[in-house]
Amino acid sequence: MAQTKRKRRTKHRGNAAGMVETRGRTGRRPEPAKKDSRQARLDRLDRPPTWRSAANRAGIATLLFIVAVVLLFKQSMGSAIAIGGFMLLLYIPLGYYTDLFIYRRRQAKKAAGKP
Repeated sequence: MAQTKRKRRTKHRGNAAGMVETRGRTGRRPEPAKKDSRQARLDRLDRPPTWRSAANRAGIATLLFIVAVVLLFKQSMGSAIAIGGFMLLLYIPLGYYTDLFIYRRRQAKKAAGKP
């Protein structure tokens, strides 16, 4: 019988633990090296706060507040939304100025030479 010149390809085979082992990388090209999580966190903490981030956080907190008022205090949805609207107007500046205080304190510590 004639022998073919094409090499036989190996298949992906699983081991006893069920893990599929492959030779080398198969699929997408590798992404450029990402920053480690610690450095990414430090970069995020070095950005000044924004009103938008404060509004997003206040919106989530307000939704949780409305759900809590309806479920725990047995209030009607209309009154819970009215109270929630007031809380939203309170949470946005409170969150922004809290973030600003923490940001300024962190920048002052960095300027003083502390890690």
